[in-house]
Amino acid sequence: MSNFRTPLSRVKGLGSAKEGTEHFWVQRLTAIALIPLVLWLAFSIAKLPSMDYLAIREWLSQPFNAIVMILFMTAGFYHSRLGLQTVIEDYVSSHGPRTAAIIGVTFIAVAMGITGVFSVLRIAFAS
Repeated sequence: MSNFRTPLSRVKGLGSAKEGTEHFWVQRLTAIALIPLVLWLAFSIAKLPSMDYLAIREWLSQPFNAIVMILFMTAGFYHSRLGLQTVIEDYVSSHGPRTAAIIGVTFIAVAMGITGVFSVLRIAFAS
């Protein structure tokens, strides 16, 4: 099998799109970061005495829990945006709809992330 890449592009890790492997690595790093964050969330929620609004609000008003929840949401929304971008790039062949879909996914991820961070901060500082 022939390799049509130039020696310089092989050294730099650049593919045909000239974007390199940054997207790949960031997606993997966010996935790795989400492993302990998901475990923290699952065990923290499981330890709560009840699952009502007041218990969750009390739990989320603790500084450590609020900070880690913001990290969880940030990594989660960024990871999902990267994954959806990959799916769109792989399966939407037309340039216009592909670009529009990627922009839409990015705006939705940013809006949801900002809303989530604002909500956590509002709960954390309200108590």
